Amino acid sequence: MGKSSKDKRDVYYRLAKEQGWRARSAFKLLQLDEEFNLFDNVHYAVDLCAAPGSWSQVLTKKLGENHQKSPQEQEPKIVAVDLQAMAPLDGVIQIQGDITKESTADEIIGHFDGKLADLVICDGAPDVTGLHDMDEYIQAQLLLAALNITTHVLRPGGTFVAKIFRGKDVTLLYSQLKMFFPVVTCSKPRSSRNSSIESFIVCQNYQPPADYKPTMVNPLLDLQYDAKNEMVGPNRVIVPFIACGDINGYDADRTYPLQSTYTPLDPLQPPITAPYKTAISLRRNNISTA
Repeated sequence: MGKSSKDKRDVYYRLAKEQGWRARSAFKLLQLDEEFNLFDNVHYAVDLCAAPGSWSQVLTKKLGENHQKSPQEQEPKIVAVDLQAMAPLDGVIQIQGDITKESTADEIIGHFDGKLADLVICDGAPDVTGLHDMDEYIQAQLLLAALNITTHVLRPGGTFVAKIFRGKDVTLLYSQLKMFFPVVTCSKPRSSRNSSIESFIVCQNYQPPADYKPTMVNPLLDLQYDAKNEMVGPNRVIVPFIACGDINGYDADRTYPLQSTYTPLDPLQPPITAPYKTAISLRRNNISTA
């Protein structure tokens, strides 16, 4: 598929290149912020599963703008974490580490000089298989891993935002998140395709249970379901859902024509450790030794 074909088919992919974002996912976070004001009073922020870095770019832009408006306030600090290597970003401290390791949480707090984060975001997702039940399960486990490290690094009253695949078990995930956040909302940005099952869970005002101690050994609380619990029956709980983004904005599922003078651009930051590079290298080695 040529560049112009992809640009025509995906307007947010095209706009990301034109506006200098590393990926189209930047628009998802920007539209979530329009609805929830995610960056108000945020000085310390963590971007989990950050590569290639578009959400970290949004953090640097928005927190930088906040600091310019109130220069007397504390200068923001942003820590990005991913198993993959990520190209450097000005104003972003990078950790190439595992979010299921306590050492990663300690390193994050170390970069904040012992303080806790005001905001934790996670746009991580597995390589989808097309088997929806499996994809939803793996994404749920990733979300819970992100939640677990968040309980180590997020201050009381802070906000957690993560990608979620809305499936039949979304109410169970919602119930688990409600144990830590009194306000939990599922939201679908306009830049997220209607054909995709992805949404984003926005968890506000972090309040862990009084006796809760963060641990990587047994991260999930044992929630007992009984007659007094909402998680009973076929309609166990209604998860609040909001569609966000300007209704007059671009439709992620629509094809937009290109002007005759349009020149396709290269992506701002191609993958630096893409899996296909390893596959190509192995194939070349096999051919040369055959």
